[in-house]
Amino acid sequence: MFESRQGFLYNVLRYHLGWVDQQGQPEPGATPLHFQAAVALAICHSLGGDFHNALPAAASVELVYNFTLVHSDVQSGRAEAGDRPSIWWVWGPAQAINAGDGLHALGRTTMMRLAQRGVESERVLSAVRSLDRACLTLCEGQYMDLEFQDQIMVTSKAYLDMVGRKAGALTGCAAESGALAAGVSDNVCSTLRDVGRDLGSGWQIARDINDLWGERGDGMTPSNVLNKKKSLPLIHTLENGSVSVKRELGSIYMKRVLEPEDAHRLIAILEEADARTQAERKARELVEQALDAAAGTGVPREEQMHLRKLGEWALEGAR
Repeated sequence: MFESRQGFLYNVLRYHLGWVDQQGQPEPGATPLHFQAAVALAICHSLGGDFHNALPAAASVELVYNFTLVHSDVQSGRAEAGDRPSIWWVWGPAQAINAGDGLHALGRTTMMRLAQRGVESERVLSAVRSLDRACLTLCEGQYMDLEFQDQIMVTSKAYLDMVGRKAGALTGCAAESGALAAGVSDNVCSTLRDVGRDLGSGWQIARDINDLWGERGDGMTPSNVLNKKKSLPLIHTLENGSVSVKRELGSIYMKRVLEPEDAHRLIAILEEADARTQAERKARELVEQALDAAAGTGVPREEQMHLRKLGEWALEGAR
């Protein structure tokens, strides 16, 4: 990818990926793949392919996903990226945008390395086309997500459309490119793209739940509330809550700037409306839909069990 590339830009990228510190010194420990990249390897293996052939696809999706993280940190003003300061917080928004663009370009060139794994040239081109299409679609989803912040009412249908684009598109690309590396038919590749989209949508819903309640359920991650992000639990409550509940939520979101106490009150309202359970149910529905479709492509029963573990990972909402 860029192991042989030197200079400030690549040190910044290595920093974001957790390989070096701010001074460019190596950091101990391995950085695991995120969920979407793992999908490419799992799909290839489940179809009887050698998962090593899908490594360029997984690396490509991983780089593109990190491109979205870098830009998202700038868009949301998030100072912390995981366990370290965001690129923009250390080097400024302009350099962060530059770094994100670099990750996108590297992701695209990395997908072309499928050819070095013996994947036919036409299939490599299909994988690159899938990545380009996914990148454009996820940008559409990110636009919708940002636009929703300025709207009081967002329907669950619009939200699901948004997450299908923002998270589902890249996960769909991961599944499709893993299938392409496995050498299966075009029809199966297309079906698995849809499988990946549903898995990615369920994963994003689970992540939105974690962003509201905290991964430990302690409600200690209110940053997305303060940014007026619209997630499925909130949308469910606005669609199904009483007039008084809608009025209180509206009064909170009409404020120019939300305070931490607003976030805690919002969480309390959502809990009273059982919104978390409803959102978790929708995430599981999408994952089960994906697993059923994957089984219909002829994936052996044993491999279906492995894919089910992948589905459970999606429902955990972990990165």
